[in-house]
Amino acid sequence: MNFASLPDRRADLDPHGFALSDSRQSLTNTQLLNRVRAAARQLQDLGVDPGDVVALKLANRVEFVLLLFAAWRLGATITPVNPSMTDVEVVRQLKDSGARLLVVEDGASVVAGGAAVLAVGELYEEAVGSDQVPHPDSSALALLIYTSGTTGTPKGVMLDHANIDAMAEMGRRSLHVGPADRCLLILPLFHVNGIVVSILMPLLAGASVVITDRFNPQTFFDVVERERPTFFSAVPTIYGMLAALPDDVRPDTSSLRYGVCGAAPASAELLTRFEARYGFPLVEGYGLSEGTCGSTINPVAGPRRAGTVGLPFPGQEIRIVGADGTEVAPGMDGEVVLRGPNVMRGYLGRPDETARVIVDGWLHTGDVGHLDAEGYLTLVGRSKDMIIRGGENIYPKEIEDVLTGDASVLEAAVIGVPDEKWGEVVVAYVQPRPGATVDPLALKALCARNLTGYKRPTAFFVVEALAKNAVGKIDKASLRGSHTAVSAGS
Repeated sequence: MNFASLPDRRADLDPHGFALSDSRQSLTNTQLLNRVRAAARQLQDLGVDPGDVVALKLANRVEFVLLLFAAWRLGATITPVNPSMTDVEVVRQLKDSGARLLVVEDGASVVAGGAAVLAVGELYEEAVGSDQVPHPDSSALALLIYTSGTTGTPKGVMLDHANIDAMAEMGRRSLHVGPADRCLLILPLFHVNGIVVSILMPLLAGASVVITDRFNPQTFFDVVERERPTFFSAVPTIYGMLAALPDDVRPDTSSLRYGVCGAAPASAELLTRFEARYGFPLVEGYGLSEGTCGSTINPVAGPRRAGTVGLPFPGQEIRIVGADGTEVAPGMDGEVVLRGPNVMRGYLGRPDETARVIVDGWLHTGDVGHLDAEGYLTLVGRSKDMIIRGGENIYPKEIEDVLTGDASVLEAAVIGVPDEKWGEVVVAYVQPRPGATVDPLALKALCARNLTGYKRPTAFFVVEALAKNAVGKIDKASLRGSHTAVSAGS
């Protein structure tokens, strides 16, 4: 199956069946195909050719999905842009991806870095002229997902059609999704999870999709009761917010078969408490953008093992390797490496970094864990410096680079500290240049200009010197320990 032609297939099989909706509109399969054809014609009129990149800086809405399929129909690539990013971050992504066109919300202020701009409200609703035959090329680049890395600069993860086709089929089989299902999308569509798990997988399976606006714990179950979804995918922070609702909130959840939990570790206690209260199971999984979203999942039909992230998706292999690269025995900790048709093509324009993480076909995740005798994966750590705030991956170096751009800062160290709501939040330690005085308010303003909100430090600590290890690198383990000690004593 190639997603370039999926709207055609759905319209042929079930012309009047429900496809997807948001708060503004609802489309049958035939209407979906017609709108995709119209959007494809418009992209072509704007000069989008096979191999070009189209950037989508949009909220969760039907048009995002229309443009996905429209671009793929032409053999073009989509790069999703987080709508909350600063102009600096947006331009960096547009230039790195070589985006030809940027689609934005109506009335949005735009800094497009040389790309043409289209307001979403100007999309054609009727096709003009002859239809474009879909380009079913499995090797064509489908998605460029930008993710931060240890270098601090976001990298474009190249996912081709073979990757997303494989991942969606793996998800369909593992999660037992079929035509009777209805998925509720609550995660942002600028993430690969939202695109693959909540859009492509159910549409591939003949199921339907309901797209919600921004998640709100106060109204979430109202949406569930109204739309009657059979499953949804979310991060532990969302499940924590729902678990914390007042005891008198007792919604009708009888339509839900399960919820998928991923993007960050969830405690066994949260999973157990949530299921006991709301009456439907949570299946925890694990994955990353470089693996087209998912690599392990707890079986829907069981046995589910709380505290683990489950078994490999069908078609994927998981190994745990030691520092020397050799596989270790079950129960022993090591780096999680994976292999399968879902592994990315590589990082755009970064062959050296690609070669470091994909070795002999195995994707080295940087995460630490172990497998039990039955193959269930337990994560015990992650890439040394990465912070996960509410399911968002944050690499400190990007923030540190911004902070050291201030003339008063000699060095900066950013760490994640525990937070009851978000799991972790960002905290920054800075060392002044000799003779200079650091103004935390100025650093806060600097971060506001250059960093998306979730990446900005919640607190700044000015210290005389940052602790170093024996080879002269900043000792973040020591920093975390001292921060925890001070916090505990305060």
